[in-house]
Amino acid sequence: MYKMPIVDLKKEAAELGRSGKRVKVIWQDSESIGFIARGREYRSEFHINPSDEVMQMISGEMRLHYRTPENKEEVAVLPEGSSIFTPGGIPHSPRFPPDAFALILERRRRPGEVDRFLWFCPKCDHQLHDAKFVVEDYRTDPVSKVYKTFFDSEDLRTCRKCGSVMPAPANP
Repeated sequence: MYKMPIVDLKKEAAELGRSGKRVKVIWQDSESIGFIARGREYRSEFHINPSDEVMQMISGEMRLHYRTPENKEEVAVLPEGSSIFTPGGIPHSPRFPPDAFALILERRRRPGEVDRFLWFCPKCDHQLHDAKFVVEDYRTDPVSKVYKTFFDSEDLRTCRKCGSVMPAPANP
């Protein structure tokens, strides 16, 4: 018989905070992924998930930046205890401090499915970089790997339109 996991979200979030890691996968089954995310103070990219996503704030507040079909940036504020549904294909950027935690629920990626990560110039809003990544296992923390590649390259962070350079964070 299958034992369905029951997760104490506050306890798992506290453990994640003590670990120094950014993500803790609490389940990854044939069709779904559930993980707790700790805020990244330097988050600036917009993630395009091929599937729908549900985010629930366990503690703290999130400012979910997203881009409209007209490519305009908007912000939805999620207070502690609230939840938001984000349809697949919507560029979004969940921004919250490292002492805040969210539960993220997604569909597990199908073989060969691609996630995208977009960065825009903070000065003129021109697209800086479009990273494509096949996410096979969320336990490998693919977002941190994409961030490292981007922030380690001044060339990727330099705007081709206005010449501005997005600064790299101290500890991505």
